[in-house]
Amino acid sequence: MSENPAGSTVLVTGGSGFVAAHLVRQLLERGYRVRTTVRSTANAAKLEPLWAMREAYPGRLDLFEADLLADGSFDEAMKGCSVVFHVASPFLMPEKIKDGRRDMLEPALHGTRNVLAGIDRTETVERLVLTSTVGAIFGDYVDVLQMDDRILSEKYFNTTSTVENNPYHHAKTVAERAAWDAAAAQDRWSMVSVNPGLILGPSLTPASESGSLFLLDELFKGYFFYGAPDFSFTTADVRDVAAAHIAAAERPEAHGRYLVAAQEMTSFHQMSTILRTHHPQNLRLPRTALPHWPLRVLGPAFGLSQDYIRKHLGIRFRVDNRRSVDELGLTYRPIEETLLHHYRSWREQRQQRRRTRGGPGGSH
Repeated sequence: MSENPAGSTVLVTGGSGFVAAHLVRQLLERGYRVRTTVRSTANAAKLEPLWAMREAYPGRLDLFEADLLADGSFDEAMKGCSVVFHVASPFLMPEKIKDGRRDMLEPALHGTRNVLAGIDRTETVERLVLTSTVGAIFGDYVDVLQMDDRILSEKYFNTTSTVENNPYHHAKTVAERAAWDAAAAQDRWSMVSVNPGLILGPSLTPASESGSLFLLDELFKGYFFYGAPDFSFTTADVRDVAAAHIAAAERPEAHGRYLVAAQEMTSFHQMSTILRTHHPQNLRLPRTALPHWPLRVLGPAFGLSQDYIRKHLGIRFRVDNRRSVDELGLTYRPIEETLLHHYRSWREQRQQRRRTRGGPGGSH
């Protein structure tokens, strides 16, 4: 792709998602003609931000209905595109997964193969940028302790997750590997994958079903007001993740996998400290860190297995994000900015849901 993308036509799958909506907006801002797929154009609330972008950039954004599981359903949207950003992926909160193979693995793999088949049939496509995850690099935090110098790097693949244990990570790993196999089997188009950590930041989609937006729900709602458990996260701002996708498409030399996450992990306690500095009146946010032993004893009552606690509690590691900085030119936003925007977004969405249900408003 040329350095001046104005006028190029690109496809973003799953345009109403948390990351994809930001990606669509940034592409429009950079002068692209954008096509994006959604499961149904009938869901007005979910598509509101996309319709607004369509008005703001007349003639530059087209919406198509496509189903990850329906063969050939991306072909129409892909026609004439030079880049495909495959962002859409089935995501369910862990408690909603009844059968890892049926609910996660098969949809993720079938969806990716469906998009790959469309790319093979569309001769204009030169590059695929695939949204993967750090979960395709490691399964549990203890895996990183086996890596060189205990530093997370994109040269590893997750080998410990299965359909029973961490099916989401397993599904993303299998789907990413299938895409690399397909890319290696031909020489017309090239592929780059973006592997972000926990994606935080402001949501453009009011009806977002993003797991990320609700992963901090328990912290924000006050479940941990008595003390923050010693869990840490590799974090990435949703706007930086979108920018990484665009750089991966625009830079001809971009290749392989790019780990997109801050160098330092952030713990629940650090998150709470940042938020309390700006919202001192919020009594739901924990003031102290919780020692390990109560969590080991009470964890199962909160749905945390002893196995999960053993593989994550108190474990921290550094992240080697040099490739994303040196080769994609990323500048990471400070975690404070990301977290404050994420929290504001979360509060707005809760207020909006209350209004839709006709309940009283609230500030927390």
